[in-house]
Amino acid sequence: MHPIQLTLLCLAALLAVPLGAQGAPQEKPVGIQDNSFLVEEAYNQEAGVVQHINTFSRSRQSGDWSYTFTQEWPVGGQAHQFSYTLPWQRVHASLDGRNGAGDVALNYRYQWVGDGNAQVAVSPRFTLLLPVGRDDQGRGTGALSYQVNLPVSVLLGAQVVSHTNLGLTLTPHAKNVVGDKANLSTTNLGQSFIWLARPDFNVMLELAYTHGQAVAGPNLTEPARSLFVSPGLRWAYNFPSGLQIVPGIAFPIGVGSSKGERAIFFYLSFEHSLRKARK
Repeated sequence: MHPIQLTLLCLAALLAVPLGAQGAPQEKPVGIQDNSFLVEEAYNQEAGVVQHINTFSRSRQSGDWSYTFTQEWPVGGQAHQFSYTLPWQRVHASLDGRNGAGDVALNYRYQWVGDGNAQVAVSPRFTLLLPVGRDDQGRGTGALSYQVNLPVSVLLGAQVVSHTNLGLTLTPHAKNVVGDKANLSTTNLGQSFIWLARPDFNVMLELAYTHGQAVAGPNLTEPARSLFVSPGLRWAYNFPSGLQIVPGIAFPIGVGSSKGERAIFFYLSFEHSLRKARK
């Protein structure tokens, strides 16, 4: 199916879903919750449960691709969560055309409001982006970055969940591929709607926008913007041991400043209880 057709299908499906009784809190169905793609959900890992997340995306135009591996760990309970993300990527700006590591993310997230069973959940996140990727090959900023993100998840009805993101990334003394330095700031906005067609099968529609800067010369910056609409699907395999495997696929479509860009996105996560694994 063409990505634009899938986008229209997702919109039609979401609009056709009733939002449930007005004024009455909705109970969130048990199923796939913390498996969003481009827009972060506000549900921390439950106590004793760890998640291993793999993603792969590839641009149709440039051939650039990025693989990431993320592990999410609860710290003493659901209120506190630590995670890290390890990227491996190929960037068109690379001077030698090789692939390699990107900047590594160390994340802390606090379950401020609600949880996976609440109608509203809020989990602010703080991230350090370590300059592991080579800036001279376009795979990193060459400097330590500081990022904050505020995800808010709202149960709109018995079968529809929305996730909203607002974030900011600051990178003092960032470098470009020729070594010029400048201070950068980037804001990100995200909005998604998830149709829980079944507890183990969801239809997704995500929108991700960034408005920031790139290093254009010594102490000089130029605007850098992106806007993508991404229809997708995810489903789950649940095992008696407590293991949950969630594959997914999406088709990010560039609009506005990103018009003409297309990508394909794959997702695969494994979630299991540490307590059961020790038996």
